[in-house]
Formats: sequence, structure tokens, C-alpha cells
Amino acid sequence: MGSSTRRAVITGCGAVTSLGISAQAYWDGMAAGRSGVRPISGFDVSVYPSRIGGEIVDFEAKQYIDKKERKSLKVMSRSIQLAVAGAKLAMDDSGVDKEKLDKTRFGVEFGAGLIASELGELGPAAHVSSNCQPGAVDMEKWGVQGLANMPPLWMLKYLPNMLACHVSILHDAQGPNNSITESDVASLLALGEAFRIMGRDGADFFLVGGADSKLNPLSYVRHTLFMPLSRRNDAPEKASRPFDRSRDGVVLGEGAGVVVLEELEHARKRGAKIYAELVGFSAAFDVKGNGSGVTRVIQGAMREAGITPEQVDHVNAHGLSTARSDVIEARGIQKAFGSHKVPVFAPKSYIGSLGAGSGITEMIASLLGMQNGQIPGTLNQDETDPECPVYVPVGGLRPLEREYVIKVGFTDIGQCAAVVLRNGKSLANS
Repeated sequence: MGSSTRRAVITGCGAVTSLGISAQAYWDGMAAGRSGVRPISGFDVSVYPSRIGGEIVDFEAKQYIDKKERKSLKVMSRSIQLAVAGAKLAMDDSGVDKEKLDKTRFGVEFGAGLIASELGELGPAAHVSSNCQPGAVDMEKWGVQGLANMPPLWMLKYLPNMLACHVSILHDAQGPNNSITESDVASLLALGEAFRIMGRDGADFFLVGGADSKLNPLSYVRHTLFMPLSRRNDAPEKASRPFDRSRDGVVLGEGAGVVVLEELEHARKRGAKIYAELVGFSAAFDVKGNGSGVTRVIQGAMREAGITPEQVDHVNAHGLSTARSDVIEARGIQKAFGSHKVPVFAPKSYIGSLGAGSGITEMIASLLGMQNGQIPGTLNQDETDPECPVYVPVGGLRPLEREYVIKVGFTDIGQCAAVVLRNGKSLANS
């Protein structure tokens, strides 16, 4: 299992999703076969061709921040707020006493994406700088009057590295700190980096995660123009259909997934609950866009873990629900596993695509499955696309039958990553 004798385990999970705000609520929703996709209500979507998403309702960021720190909310975009909430939930779930941690060996690694600005903050400056002419910008007015209408700390709300910064400040984490900004695969790459740092004795304890909100007027316009979005507005719960023959596009969502990654002996000394051991990681770039990168990262992660395809219970898939992406992924998985018919589970069918928050949030679904000894079926899988050569179980919960799980993710331009998780219950005998 790699050259290092230091082993990394996951001891806490925090999930902020459209199925609920907590790992338990997330699991309860999946176990019940409930979709978190619904008509968008946070802003006016009547002019958009797609009007549905994995929207989180009744989220109050202040509930996850101590009163003395709540002034910082004014410089937190929604993505940052989701990250902070996910981190707090993960820390609580881990049962760790923060005062007993060596803060200089407490790290934070986060995946983040492009954070869209709020139109209410841009509007006054844009209006005064355009001479009321759409598409025209008077640069002199922008410099003299426009900037004066911008909030002084505006930029701090929208820098991708601020997710990790705020989480670190709130938890006094003084160890390694980094932000990965590679779209949908960002949080898995963040997990891989934390895994490597821990293996070379650079830290004992990490908060690792990703957060993103695609449900913002500016972001939604951009995605409508450049991404195939599902238009099943009359049946939102049926819209996200990974690998299904009738899939018609992505369902956008929002949320955060954060885990506590801890050195094994560090966790054992404090009697921590262990969800899983992280035993393999691999990253690659798919130059040809044909699924070869997916194949290589799966095989690379299995090789580091020292396992064979027959030992894998399921692949937790990227499952974007577009015509092109699902075919590429399915072929990559099939080639990696050869004749072994590995089950594939696609959490996006429940919550939609969370962008940079996708990888860890989706991985948490498998971690919760390990804890409960069961895994949900993929929603909306009525007929597998014959162009997608994978086995996608449907229906209710099925028992976990094998010790290992693989989570895979990739982007539409080629970045790929995979991790191998070993069921934490196996550690009792090792």
C-alpha cells in the first residue's frame, strides 16, 4: 500500500446538500430514494430553458460559525459559506477535541471553482459606468465613479482560495494549506495532495473538501450558454440520469463535502470512529478525450492499493448525465475492469452536479454506505445506454459485498483522478 508506513484514515464527514444539511440527512435522503432536484426558487429562472437544480433551502451560514466570528460572513460568498458549514459538520462528526490538536500539523486542502459575483454588488457600478447604454463601458467613469460603488472588500468574497482560508482561520489550522481549482475534479485532487503530505509526515490531521454553488444568476447564464442542461422542468426529480439512454443533460446544484483525513495512529490514540482508510490515489490527463485517462487513474489507484478488480464493491462514478461524458467514463471504467462486472453508483442522480464540490460530496455517499453496510441504487436508470458498457444497479439499498470502493472524477477537458477506499470495519483486524 505505497512506500510510506504512515496510513491515512477518514474519521469525520460533513455534507451540505439539497437532500439535507448533515451527513445523516444526506444518507437518509439517498436511503429513501429521494431526489434533491427541484424547481429553482432562489432567483427568477422563468426566462431560462432549464429551471431546475439541486438547490439547498433553509441554509443559514451563521448557524455554523461562532457568534464572535460572524462578522466574517460579509466577505463570504455562498460557496465559502457552504465550505465553512461542511467543515464544521466534519469536525463535529469526527469527535476531535481541537484544543488537543497540534495546530501546526493541522492542514486544510480544498477544491474550489470559479465563484460567480452577485449581480446586486456589480449592478450600481456597471450602471454608472455604462452611460445607461447596454454593452458600453466608459472606462473613465468606471475608474472614478464605478469603483466607488463597489464594496471595498468585494474581491475577498470571490477568490477561490478563500474557502480554505476561512476554514483554516475558523479552526486555527496552521499546517499545510492549499486550494485546487480544477473544476469537477478539484476536491479529489485536494484529497490526493493531503494524502501525499500525510504520507511524508507533513501533517497528522486535515480538513479536506470542496464546495460550490452553480445556482447563481450569472453562473446560470454562463452554463446555459456553454453546457447542455437538462430541460425536464416538468419532472425535476427525473432529470439527472447518469448513463441512462434518455439522459438530456446536466442538472446543476450546490453544496459542500468535507472529510477529516487523519493519520491512523493519531486517530486510534483518541479512539476515533473510522469510516475508511485511503489506500490508493492516482491522477492523469486524458489528452485524447476517449476515457483512457479514467482507465489509467483507476488502474493506478488500484495498483497503489495493491488490489485487483474483483476486490472492488463499486465505482462511485462522475456520472455527469451528458451524452458525451457518460460514454467516455463508461468506456474508461469498462477497460479498467476488463471482464469483471463492477457495479457503478452515480450520486449526481440525487443531488445534481456540484462543480468543485462534487468529488468529496459524492465520495461521502460511499463512506456512509460503508458505515451502514449498504449502498443506494442510482436514480432514474430506466434503460442503460448501450453506448455505456457499465452495470448500474437500481432500486433500493443493496448490501456491500466487498472491502474496497473506488471514487473517480474527471473534467470535460481531461483532468482525471481516482481514490481507493478500504472499509474502516476492516481495520479492526489489521
